[in-house]
Amino acid sequence: MNTRTAEYPRPDHFLLHISDTHLLAGGGLLYDRVSSEQHLRMLFDEFEASGARPEAIVFTGDLADRGEVDAYDRIRRIVDPVAARLGAQAIWVMGNHDDRSAFRRGLLDERVGGYRPVDRVDDMNGLRVITLDSTVPGHHHGEVAPAQLDWLAEELSIPAPHGTILAMHHPPVPSVLDLAVSVELRDQAGLAEVVAGSDIRSIIAGHLHYSSTATFAGVPVSVASASCYTQDLNVPVGGTRGRDGARAFNLVHVYPTTVLHSVVPLGAFPALDWIDADESARRLVASGTRIADATTPPVPKEPPFTMPIPVLAG
Repeated sequence: MNTRTAEYPRPDHFLLHISDTHLLAGGGLLYDRVSSEQHLRMLFDEFEASGARPEAIVFTGDLADRGEVDAYDRIRRIVDPVAARLGAQAIWVMGNHDDRSAFRRGLLDERVGGYRPVDRVDDMNGLRVITLDSTVPGHHHGEVAPAQLDWLAEELSIPAPHGTILAMHHPPVPSVLDLAVSVELRDQAGLAEVVAGSDIRSIIAGHLHYSSTATFAGVPVSVASASCYTQDLNVPVGGTRGRDGARAFNLVHVYPTTVLHSVVPLGAFPALDWIDADESARRLVASGTRIADATTPPVPKEPPFTMPIPVLAG
């Protein structure tokens, strides 16, 4: 039997993309009924049961609903053991509900904190993940300051071995919900100039509380839904209606020629059949099909870089 090689090899990189956890201090409930902490624990229980092993868990903002110190402590107590078991790095992105100083102290282990934007670079074995802070303290819409754009352009001036994933909270995409334009990312043209022609292969974001995809400056954009509550897109046109359900997270698989974003709904549903890994392998052999190993060798990690604090004259 002739063996056919599948069109794509195993992916070079795998990220778990979670957004909008909205934890509250003391394990409080959103809308007096939604346990954001319980839903995050459930998400990890379901994901770990799959046996998948991502290189990083990327949280694209609104980790805490009110920016409370205890909320960040609580999410660390949930995420740190999971990340250790998976052998994955946690990457945190600022959201409009987060507090920069508490975020820095609670999630980045900075002793002083501070209110400068949380912009970082992390290397995942040759895949660069750039975290861009799109928040405006005291407001819910997004902006990226000129100094941040200059910093981003400088980082992107040297391509990464396996390309770049840009992670931010406010997605540079339209929304099907009219009211969302009041909290959208503003003045997107400057960001588009920096992104276009760069080695950014995908932009991942959150904020909308529903899954969505588009392109921006020629780059695919993938918006992860929320792990706490979601927006109902079957709401009567022009309206907005949150719902306690339909939660999801995303898987990001990076191949040499493409980036695959997959939406995973939370919850247990009746199974129609079950084919385990051994049986899958047997059937592939029987059909004369093989999946090649990842083709791009990993690159040793570099330590994360955080945008430095500017020194003011005088």
